[in-house]
Amino acid sequence: MPTYSIGQAAGLLGVSSETVRRWADSGQLRMDRDGAGNRVLDGVSLAAFAKERAAGLHPVPGEVQTSVRNSFAGIVTRVLLDDVIAQVEIQSGPHRLVSVVSREAVEELGLAVGVTATARVKSTNVHIDRADGRS
Repeated sequence: MPTYSIGQAAGLLGVSSETVRRWADSGQLRMDRDGAGNRVLDGVSLAAFAKERAAGLHPVPGEVQTSVRNSFAGIVTRVLLDDVIAQVEIQSGPHRLVSVVSREAVEELGLAVGVTATARVKSTNVHIDRADGRS
């Protein structure tokens, strides 16, 4: 089972190392010591904590029924308009999402830099790479 340092866990959770330490000290996040005495988090516990913490962060309004399960709430950082289409960029935590939509949709939604929006992603092709380079 992989283990993660406080800094690695902080990067994965999108928070500071001090926040991870506070969560561990308060018992919200399980932390152990490795053979050298360093504080580490086991991968299974960290994954469960990340999933629990993310629950409800990007809710779908009650009146909307959708099959889309990948939602990224964020802030619009760029809008490029053409006569017919537009490119919209959203920063959601550490994630940058770029979408090409109709100009009409941008105008109807009132999308502009500084507006909060949620990008919902449904894809038939999702590629997954292992961070440690193993196959």
